[in-house]
Amino acid sequence: MNFVANSAVVLVAVLHLGFLAIEMFFWDHPFGRKTFGMTPEYSKASATLAANQGLYNGFLAAGLMRGLLAGDASIKIFFLVCVVIAGVYGGFTAKRSILYMQALPGLLALLLVYLTR
Repeated sequence: MNFVANSAVVLVAVLHLGFLAIEMFFWDHPFGRKTFGMTPEYSKASATLAANQGLYNGFLAAGLMRGLLAGDASIKIFFLVCVVIAGVYGGFTAKRSILYMQALPGLLALLLVYLTR
């Protein structure tokens, strides 16, 4: 069960590294615009904000990886709670799909880690 929980944490960390890449490096490129349905004008105007958001996603991924490397459930739980809160907030304020792409995987990993500690 611990392997499944840790695998879920790795998945969430990888998702957040992907979010970092899109938001920091591809936001104002065709891939980022297509992913988020943006016009070139909007993506250019919001690129700095997106990069800041991407940085935060990178911190979440780093914290999850730190928890995995340390074998510390409390670190994993803390960062997974942060992921879920950010996902719920984003889902209700920005785009509903954030609930499914960020909050749901985070919640499932959180439950698995909690059950295996």
